[in-house]
Amino acid sequence: MPYAFHDVPATEPDLPALLAQVRACRVCAGALPLGPRPVVQAAAPARILIVGQAPGARVHASGIPWDDPSGDRLREWMGVDKTVFYDPARIAIIPMGLCYPGRGASGDLPPRKECAPLWMDALLARLPRVELTLLVGQYAQRHFLGAAAREGVTATVAGFAAHAPAYLPLPHPSPRNQGWFKHNAWFAQDLLPVLRGRVAGVLRGAAPD
Repeated sequence: MPYAFHDVPATEPDLPALLAQVRACRVCAGALPLGPRPVVQAAAPARILIVGQAPGARVHASGIPWDDPSGDRLREWMGVDKTVFYDPARIAIIPMGLCYPGRGASGDLPPRKECAPLWMDALLARLPRVELTLLVGQYAQRHFLGAAAREGVTATVAGFAAHAPAYLPLPHPSPRNQGWFKHNAWFAQDLLPVLRGRVAGVLRGAAPD
């Protein structure tokens, strides 16, 4: 089931206050090899939301979301520069796990399971103008699309039209996925033009008066 946004009760904190709580979160401190450093970007006017996996070590060090080669590729896919990408009034960025989870045998560990139940719904409820959500990788796709993502990333991304206009599933833009890009040429041919057109259209609607 697609995520349904809800009104925020008047007694609940507004977005800036909630972001302060998020950035002060220490729930997983004992399990994080580099300690907690939640990385999130959001402002109430944002019309595009990017939901990825979790920050990598480089993003943990800088505190800037997608501040790595994966981010460079994602911005290229979207057809935006850093000025637009890092404008929270245009683009919100909320990973499934807000802190770097550490390394495993074959790459970064999955996002911490405590994170999304604590913060995701509360943050999304304070982003009422989001028109397009980019679901980057399996964790975001499973969370937002549920059973529709059960066949895996390739099938979910290939069926991107079924999730329009609210959602657009994407593979992770990591350089480690170079083989996937090579063997799935349809992604660049069929999906990327749709992504760029949709992003451009939404951003035009979000342009200042």
